[in-house]
Amino acid sequence: MTTQHPTALLADDEPLLRDALERMLLREWPDLRIVAQARNGREAVELFESHLPDICFLDVHMPGMTGIEAARHIGRRAHLVFVTAYDQYAVQAFSQGVLDYLVKPVEPARLADTVARLQERLRAAQPALNTDALLQQLTQALRPDSSPAPLRWIRASIGPTVRLIPTEDIDYLRSDEKYTRVAWRDDSGAPQEAIVRTPLKELIAQLDPSQFVQVHRSAAVNLQAIRHVIRGENETADIHIKGRDEVLPVSRSYLHLFRQM
Repeated sequence: MTTQHPTALLADDEPLLRDALERMLLREWPDLRIVAQARNGREAVELFESHLPDICFLDVHMPGMTGIEAARHIGRRAHLVFVTAYDQYAVQAFSQGVLDYLVKPVEPARLADTVARLQERLRAAQPALNTDALLQQLTQALRPDSSPAPLRWIRASIGPTVRLIPTEDIDYLRSDEKYTRVAWRDDSGAPQEAIVRTPLKELIAQLDPSQFVQVHRSAAVNLQAIRHVIRGENETADIHIKGRDEVLPVSRSYLHLFRQM
């Protein structure tokens, strides 16, 4: 591995987030050369074999092959950094002193620490650490038959940018054809809306069931955001949201959730 102009591969299924990480890295580490960007784990492996970069920044959750599975293919041939919104996996890895990680949204100070560690490893010509056992554990944790922690952030398109919205800031979600409309609040508490390229059904399965409940085939609500529920005719109801004019319908199938309210 060269220390003069180290090379890196970035893998994330969201191109705007890849570009943002590239800009942050190049500001923090001008000598770093980003030689490839991958959209998923399989492409990350293919591009790694073509470019053999010194460092791989891998998003944990990507369609098809995950970042963890890609890392197992790469093995000790590169220094690995996981970039993830699911920090329970990253904390487990980092606490064992084996893997480095960045939690989305990436903070400049955390990135600076990571860059400093990578630079020191390259300077000392340290080989990449043996992470086989730990990556096997993380692969198991990411399998569908396991019980991963609920989503903490949702990636949403807002104009030309992508924003990571904390799930605790979300008031409700509504189906919008193949997408999902997310109603959330910014740092000032002002109501906002954004579009997520994930169907509502898939999102609900990943959210904390003690926080979010589906109330209609096209809507789910954050229980903390409910101002009151008004029962209607034919075993239906309407949910009124704190600080919003919108009213969410509750269909007959979900009315039982509010019988004690």
